[in-house]
Amino acid sequence: MTTKNFGKAIDRLIGKEHLTRAETYDYFSAVMANRETEMNQGAFLAALTAKGATAEEIAAIWQVVYEEDTVKVVPEIDLPLAENSGTGMDKIKTFNISTAASVVAASCGVAMARHGARAITSTCGTVDVAEAIGINVETDCDNIGKSIEACGIGLFNGMSAKVHPSGLGRILSNISFGSVLNIAASLANPVKIEYGVRGVNDPEMLQDVAGIMQGIGYRRGVVLHGFQDDGTPGIDEASTLGKTEYAEIKADGKISFDTFYPEDFGLKRACTRDIMAVGSVEAEAKRLVQVLSGEKESPESDIVLLNAALLLYVTGISDTMQKGYERAAKALYEGDSYQKLAQWVSCQGEADLEMAFQRLNRFREVV
Repeated sequence: MTTKNFGKAIDRLIGKEHLTRAETYDYFSAVMANRETEMNQGAFLAALTAKGATAEEIAAIWQVVYEEDTVKVVPEIDLPLAENSGTGMDKIKTFNISTAASVVAASCGVAMARHGARAITSTCGTVDVAEAIGINVETDCDNIGKSIEACGIGLFNGMSAKVHPSGLGRILSNISFGSVLNIAASLANPVKIEYGVRGVNDPEMLQDVAGIMQGIGYRRGVVLHGFQDDGTPGIDEASTLGKTEYAEIKADGKISFDTFYPEDFGLKRACTRDIMAVGSVEAEAKRLVQVLSGEKESPESDIVLLNAALLLYVTGISDTMQKGYERAAKALYEGDSYQKLAQWVSCQGEADLEMAFQRLNRFREVV
């Protein structure tokens, strides 16, 4: 492929022309291998994102990242193996809901293989807050696999060369805008995932992303978008502000579409300010620890439990979302989730359990 041909592909994207899956694979492979200029690489991603990536284009980029640039890990574990992720680029920048929800789900018997990044379009990403509480986010994939085996949760840093050695980390570390990679790269988990909950920034994407997940091997999953109280699109999480629209990948292979409301779970609707990010990584780390301590009910704990409930539902631990919420609430308010958080800091933070509790308790003292 010549630079001239690559430039023609960018022109086609600017003209709102879709690429085939094979074309997208070839062009993005050149980006991943750094065979094009940085200007052309950025222009390709920007033009594709501005056009609006099709399901075939997203799937092709996932395939490049997964096949050419992902270290594979197979944890030896009997628990259902799941992931959850928000894909960013939504209207409201919330606190780290998915991180907290994953810990709650892990405390209920779901093995969580998380795959996240540092902040790109937000002030504090999954990797940032995990690092702040003591998780080693620069360790290699084998150690993360051992953390999943030992305590039921581990986090792969999507920007680390130990996870994606060829090019993804280079690209994500140098990009400052949301792109198609928010979805495609997040799906390139080093662990073969069969259960997932994924938030998207646009409800129009529900069907496409559910289809992609099903196509790459998910047995069950939920793809969702949470709305604001005025009925407009809002967040890439299940919402306590208003309704949540979702696509469900069912065990029989069908994809269905439905809606739920906070009231379906007995929840009072939250205000936007209740769930917005407060800014600094340190402040978000304190907030995460406070919520997972289970000391009090709050709008933050409500939305965390709602999102954890979906993980319990898709993995079959609970047969309804509402029962998933009840089970998650029990784990949080009886201290199981805080215990799980300390275990995670111990396993992936490479500290003993007593030291992990001491570190977390210091966050609680100043919250």
